[in-house]
Amino acid sequence: MNLKRSSGILLHPTSLPSTPGIGTIGKQAFFFVDWLKEAGQSLWQILPLGPTGYGDSPYASFSTFAGNPLLVDLDILKDQGYVTHDDIYPPEYISYNGPVDFGSVVWWKIPVLEKAAKNFLAKGKNTDFEKFKKEQADWLDNYALFMNIKAFYDKKAQDENLFGKLWNNYWPKDLATYQEKAITEWKEKNAEGIELQRVIQFFFFTQWEKLKKYANDNGISIIGDIPIFVAPDSADVWANQKLFQLNKDGTPKFVAGVPPDYFSATGQLWGNPLYDWDEMKKDNYAWWNARIKSMLSMVDYIRIDHFRGFEAYWAIPAGEETAINGEWIKGPDHDFFNAIKKTLGDLPILAEDLGLITPEVRALRDDFDLPGMKVLQFAFDINEAGKDGFTNSFLPHMYIPNCLVYTGTHDNDTMQGWIDHASQEEIDLIINYLGEISQREHWSRN
Repeated sequence: MNLKRSSGILLHPTSLPSTPGIGTIGKQAFFFVDWLKEAGQSLWQILPLGPTGYGDSPYASFSTFAGNPLLVDLDILKDQGYVTHDDIYPPEYISYNGPVDFGSVVWWKIPVLEKAAKNFLAKGKNTDFEKFKKEQADWLDNYALFMNIKAFYDKKAQDENLFGKLWNNYWPKDLATYQEKAITEWKEKNAEGIELQRVIQFFFFTQWEKLKKYANDNGISIIGDIPIFVAPDSADVWANQKLFQLNKDGTPKFVAGVPPDYFSATGQLWGNPLYDWDEMKKDNYAWWNARIKSMLSMVDYIRIDHFRGFEAYWAIPAGEETAINGEWIKGPDHDFFNAIKKTLGDLPILAEDLGLITPEVRALRDDFDLPGMKVLQFAFDINEAGKDGFTNSFLPHMYIPNCLVYTGTHDNDTMQGWIDHASQEEIDLIINYLGEISQREHWSRN
């Protein structure tokens, strides 16, 4: 990949202002593109855009292919005649500019989207929608089905105080294990509800396609994000159970995480089901090919989170309370990227190579010429400074050309927040490294 020197901003669309409850991919997103252009930027990193599950993390989505319905802009749907002004701004609506309250947004916005979808279908056959369904059927049908079943049994689970359980805990066994007879019967009885899910996805992708085109036309490239693992509560796992290390009832044998390190004495227990890489290899990693191809239809570059998991992954027996009792298992390594490259060609992939990176991981990254990541906040960590304060690999003079530099990541504070909370020793490291700078008193906090 031949990347020119460039800069940009990382901003998840949920943070955009001036729409009820949550940022969307509507007018304010277009204004943000205008601002990026005026500011001389050429990159917009968006993080994952999938429908979020419990905890509302974009890294735990109900589908790695689908778009988050909450990002659909209702003003656009109003202009198209699918909802009214009062649907979007009810009399009790109060303008709010604080953090997103996802629970409240779900409670009021999903019914509005469903009303819009019903009105859309009532207008008769739509050629663009039919084309969308056909082109996206491989993931769309399973996602729409999963969300329809989930909506029914989530309500039942809530009534029985089981809310928050996974599909393999409280769905009927024949549905949880994706039995063809049960699936067919459910589709026949719930065809309308399933179709509404497809329409809402059509809304999302239609709006996103216009936003991406506008960004590209104005010299802004989009950096998307693929978490290496998928959420256990997802259509991805439910509809493709043979591709994961699961028991016959759909429960995981092993789950993902990372071992104990400097930051955590018990490691990190993420809980994602692990891939059965041997099974995936049988069809030349077709699911991953589809995943990356789908993402490249939405963005210009893909950042893969936890890149090192392709070389080796930390497998923790399901049921463990911490990540301590795991072991490193060899991943698909070069074979995976060779297969993907053979199918899709040279890939605009960025590797999140932070954490414990071995020579084998570096070789995997460099053999495919994938840019890695540097984090400026790490450069002035007093624990990593080295004897003279200038040997930390995250310091700018240590960078190799083929890398991306971030002030921080989604796991870090903002740069201003980091400075406000940095120790005097760390502030001194910055001053010593940069030399005499203007307004030095702001850095020394005198």
